[in-house]
Amino acid sequence: MSTISLTPYGKAETPPDADAIRATGAAVVESAAFPVVLSPRAVEMVREALQETDGEDGDYLRVGIKGGGCAGFQYSLTFTDEVDEDDVVVVDRGLKVVTDTFSACYLKGTELDYVDSLQGSGFKFVNPNAKRTCGCGSSFAA
Repeated sequence: MSTISLTPYGKAETPPDADAIRATGAAVVESAAFPVVLSPRAVEMVREALQETDGEDGDYLRVGIKGGGCAGFQYSLTFTDEVDEDDVVVVDRGLKVVTDTFSACYLKGTELDYVDSLQGSGFKFVNPNAKRTCGCGSSFAA
């Protein structure tokens, strides 16, 4: 009879500055616990944008929502170096992604994709919590 060894699956990637992130009070979570999933194309385009800006605006991608837009809430994507105590952080395929706990409630299960279409190219949110969206897809109602 042979013996096999099992290795854990899906171990969380720990960012090199995880202790510094935790010192801010932010939670560092595994990808499965983060409210937003980035498509491979979105990851590629975020990396390109980080390279183009040389990280001048920050090396975290902040994903969030704010009041406004024609449907009630508007999506927000920015680069930042600021991580606060009410933030949730994940390292996904080498990218540091952060959101605040308020936004996380509305973004749970959302996929962030990058699309090329006849109407143009850009990031697209696919949010299962959206009851309705505006025509351009940049805002939603929950």
